[in-house]
Amino acid sequence: MDDAIPEDLIAGPHAVSAALKTHPETIDCVWVAKERADDRVHDILTLARSAHVVVRRAPRVALDRLAPGLAHQGVLARRRPVERPREEDLAAHLQGLERPLVLVLDGVQDPHNLGACLRSAEAAGVDLVIVPRHARAPLSAVASRAACGAAERVPLYEVANLSRALRALKEAGFWLIGATADADQSLHTCVLPAPTAWVLGGEGSGLRRLTREACDLLVRIPMCGQAESLNVSVATSLCLYESVRARSINAPG
Repeated sequence: MDDAIPEDLIAGPHAVSAALKTHPETIDCVWVAKERADDRVHDILTLARSAHVVVRRAPRVALDRLAPGLAHQGVLARRRPVERPREEDLAAHLQGLERPLVLVLDGVQDPHNLGACLRSAEAAGVDLVIVPRHARAPLSAVASRAACGAAERVPLYEVANLSRALRALKEAGFWLIGATADADQSLHTCVLPAPTAWVLGGEGSGLRRLTREACDLLVRIPMCGQAESLNVSVATSLCLYESVRARSINAPG
């Protein structure tokens, strides 16, 4: 069902509100279900009108037809074509970071997972996220809703060649740390070098061979139960927040 949902839609009050607050110029139109007249919707309508964004009230069933199968909670928005950061500007962006932390996602296929990873990335203070242009989940309405606004706030670089992007990270002084279940070192006991680029693989297959070989360090998340691995979005959160914890310990004063 997700494949039928246009990629230019943003769904849900939180995601639509975040888009209107951060990048209102990218929003073409907002739809609100006639059945909703609460304070949250009032705030969204105020944001849209002050940004001169077209607002349309329609029955909830009309929104269901626009985004079949998506839990939009009576609020949808359509974004204009988004101009993502250009791959050729990646190296310059990396050089300008002060306390850099980067996330690389190697082939995450589920849009819910992609959105959840972006949400964790923003919460952990990640400067930018790198994904391959192909063989990954689209940044669809499903992903945007799971990201709760982070998809509009975290710079996302879509690269044609992930290996080349990993080389650019190394040339900028980053340590590439890959998370994989069969690594010798534990996330909780290894010393994390900085600046850090966390590299996580897709669901099931994990890190691809070339991506794995490009990493400077491989770590595993300790597992106490019988599950062999964690959901990629959960693993992403744990790894990123290990860097956040290390930063707080090493912070001056």
